[in-house]
Amino acid sequence: MKKLFIIFLIAGITLSCNDGKKEEVRYTQDSKEINTLKAAIKDYEDANWDSYTTHYADTAKIYHNSEESLSSKQQVDIHKENTGSLSAYGFVDDDDEYEMVLTDDNNTWVNYWGTWKGTIAENSKEVTIPIHLTARFVNGKIVEEHGYWDNGIFMSAMEEMEASKAKQDSIQGAEQ
Repeated sequence: MKKLFIIFLIAGITLSCNDGKKEEVRYTQDSKEINTLKAAIKDYEDANWDSYTTHYADTAKIYHNSEESLSSKQQVDIHKENTGSLSAYGFVDDDDEYEMVLTDDNNTWVNYWGTWKGTIAENSKEVTIPIHLTARFVNGKIVEEHGYWDNGIFMSAMEEMEASKAKQDSIQGAEQ
């Protein structure tokens, strides 16, 4: 009888510690939300804009290097404009790092750190930019996204190309 009492006591203590609740995952590097962000990045790399917007809620607010938000459709227009002068662009997969966190306010955020590379079509100059994205998810969709990178790196490469082109034009004009 004494052994039975001890077994019930241990079982009771064990169950009361857990209260029968499954503990929430507060941090992970493998989740459906991470896979959704990976799919959105892949769609960006493939210029699959129709699929890209499906990862975002209709009311999603996207802040890329800005305090003003855009919708996913507006962001597509910006992406098209920014990649139009490139012969190739994408992320270096070896440098990718993802994490999902559940905040104290029960918000689900996925963070991404990676390296973006693009090749300017006109002069074949390769540009490399470190990128950080963080996206908040609700019901499997991105509802808010912030992106941070040094746009000056790309702008400098474009200005360098324009200066070189202007110099070439002035040399050709002098020869005529």
